Amino acid sequence: MQDKYELTLEENIFLAKKMLVNNIYSNARIEGSNVTFPETETILNGVNVPNVKLDDIQCILNLRDAWKYVIATIEEEFDLNYICKINELVARNESLQWGSLRTGKVLISGTDYVLDIPKEEKIKTKLNELLEIENVTTRAIKYMLYGMRNQLFWDGNKRTSMIGANKILIQNGKGILMVQDKHLKEFSQLLTQYYDTNKSEKIEEFLYNHCILGIDK
Repeated sequence: MQDKYELTLEENIFLAKKMLVNNIYSNARIEGSNVTFPETETILNGVNVPNVKLDDIQCILNLRDAWKYVIATIEEEFDLNYICKINELVARNESLQWGSLRTGKVLISGTDYVLDIPKEEKIKTKLNELLEIENVTTRAIKYMLYGMRNQLFWDGNKRTSMIGANKILIQNGKGILMVQDKHLKEFSQLLTQYYDTNKSEKIEEFLYNHCILGIDK
């Protein structure tokens, strides 16, 4: 797998800001939100949107804050503490706890996969292994899938993992990762297969071909 884009940090931050509403909308959709793109844009503009659930509004505003944090701290080290901070912003007022590792067993809907309780030292070891992957795009995709499958937090794992993957990409000028509506169904199907089998080749190829976006020069 080769990096698809070679951008400067300034170009990649510009791209992330330009695509901010799209990314927030996409992140919310991945978690099952039915808020439309115009509704998302209206919420982000601070305007009341009738008939939108308060939980969906909270989700959108939390994603806004998480993305703003990542862009503002783009040059900081990406480690478990940083990931916990993303989750704190993403899952605020939505979860049993936010910003701290899950302390009980959970199930993932649609799969028989049963998750162990995450252990901090084991996570740090795995993160170090993932972050040593030389190719940045591969590194970002593999981190994201690891975070999603292992459900490190009580809630917001897909959002946290996807925003974390974008932090890796943006910091290194490799574009952004976003699942557009037209690819959402296939992404969900491949993610469920990955949960069941722990085989990531198909979903990695799909993400690389369809979900890595950038600036064509």
